[in-house]
Amino acid sequence: MATITPSKKFDFSLLFKVVSLAKPYRTVFLFAAVLAVILAPLAILRPYLIKVMVDDYIFYYNISGLGQIALLLCSLLLLEFALEYAFQYATGWLGQSVVRDLRVRVFRHITSLRLQYFDKTPIGTSTTRTINDIEAINQIFAEGVITMLADLLTIIAVLGIMLYTSWKLTLVCMLTLPMLILASYIFQKKVRMAFQVVRTQIARMNAFLQERITGMRTVQIFNAEAQEATKFKAINREYTKANLHSILYYAIFYPLVEVIAAASLGLMVWYGSRGVIGGDITLGALIAFPIFINMLFRPIRMLADKFNTLQMGLVASERVFALLDQADRIENQGELKPTKFEGAVAFEQVWFAYNDKDFVLRDVSFQINPGETLAIVGGTGSGKTTIINLLNRFYDIQKGHIKIDGTDIRAYDLSVMRRRIALVLQDVFLFSGSVFENITLRDSGITREEVIEAAKMIGAHEFIEKLPGGYDYQVMERGATLSMGQRQLISFVRALVFNPDILILDEATSSIDPESESVIQFAIETLIAKRTSIIIAHRLSTIRHADNILVLKKGEIQEFGAHEALLKIENGYYRQLYEMQFLQLEETLDA
Repeated sequence: MATITPSKKFDFSLLFKVVSLAKPYRTVFLFAAVLAVILAPLAILRPYLIKVMVDDYIFYYNISGLGQIALLLCSLLLLEFALEYAFQYATGWLGQSVVRDLRVRVFRHITSLRLQYFDKTPIGTSTTRTINDIEAINQIFAEGVITMLADLLTIIAVLGIMLYTSWKLTLVCMLTLPMLILASYIFQKKVRMAFQVVRTQIARMNAFLQERITGMRTVQIFNAEAQEATKFKAINREYTKANLHSILYYAIFYPLVEVIAAASLGLMVWYGSRGVIGGDITLGALIAFPIFINMLFRPIRMLADKFNTLQMGLVASERVFALLDQADRIENQGELKPTKFEGAVAFEQVWFAYNDKDFVLRDVSFQINPGETLAIVGGTGSGKTTIINLLNRFYDIQKGHIKIDGTDIRAYDLSVMRRRIALVLQDVFLFSGSVFENITLRDSGITREEVIEAAKMIGAHEFIEKLPGGYDYQVMERGATLSMGQRQLISFVRALVFNPDILILDEATSSIDPESESVIQFAIETLIAKRTSIIIAHRLSTIRHADNILVLKKGEIQEFGAHEALLKIENGYYRQLYEMQFLQLEETLDA
């Protein structure tokens, strides 16, 4: 699996690209930035007021003044609490709003990609991009850019007030600062590398789990649970190992920072006590400086961690933007939006290759008149399914033309064209939801009455009504609780309710049991009536009534014509397939 290695240099252009995602929420972004600027000086006022209380009021027994400054300190705490709450909520809300929009954008982009992208990319990888990586981008706003700005401003403000209070004590406290900066630099570098491995491993784990859980039936059929568990253990071990590396660096860094801060505090107490005795430093300053040191070291420590969060967010954003920049999408530049097709289909000298060099179809030409039924037959890998994929524009051809009603399909608006074509596959995919939702695909323009009418025409209404809840029966993922025949009937109702002008059946009866075959055959006859149809079938007995049969072999047309005419061709390829299939049937019956 390809990984993106983080650059050694901080990518400011990528950061700007991410921050620009907040453009629709610029008001909230600016509000959070202003709060960050306000909070920095407010935070340092607390220890400074404590110094003033000691030096100017306690030593002079000014009780009334002490009460006033204590009241001011409490008011300051309440104000700081309110502003800090507003700041945290604003940055969190901003991050969630950005990732909400980005997640929708990524999902829409994924659904617009060519099937070629899904042929090459594991589903788990796309899931990781849409969920985990986008969530990491959220941290750029919630814990990254603006909070880092707040920490930097706090450090500057604290250093300023420390120098103003006692420049001598400040210099003593800063003796350990180079050690802290060096430790922070090493920490953020090591953790960044560890987090990169973590993100790679989580994408790998998601891909593995998605594939195995989807194919669990196959795993159990072949008793491969132990082997798959061993593979998962290895992947899980690598993921855990990557996380432990990052935990190790945190376990070293945080105690080290505490030691450095304690050393700074010790130096301050040692030098400050002598200064108080000698009269160079006030007692108030000596009391306030431990608070200043904590306020100085805490954001420096947090900056290293937040910088890693920022870096990992940028790594994740680089992956998400790489997905959004994927060019594997069908260009939808067609402007024609017909409300109905007559149904004439023509392939004119079509050449197609999935990898632009190994052609799967070679100089394929044929024509279907409106209302006719064309059957396509051929061996495995002959190009049957490729033809219907091209007609739906799941892929674009390299040479030739594909036309509907005499117009190149690229001239049609893609969504409008696909709405006039229905495709029923051998492997019916049903989503989690009700039978009704699976038929309409949640299209609000289709009424329940239309669905019931279509189901009655197909012959599926009776079995649907017998389900618990009828049309509201909850179908499990991929239709696991329904038989193959029931799933196929639902897919036929789905095709009919959209009232297509061109119907494609891709081996829709190959997995049906003999008991269901008569029902399915009736459904097919209902579907293809009065509309252009293309049928791909292994069972040649089911296509003898087609107007024409297209015979393919290794991507080239061998024969074209009606069933009876093709059987009369001496040594014809279709005749060989037909006789071979019926010979196998006779041997099966004899056995």
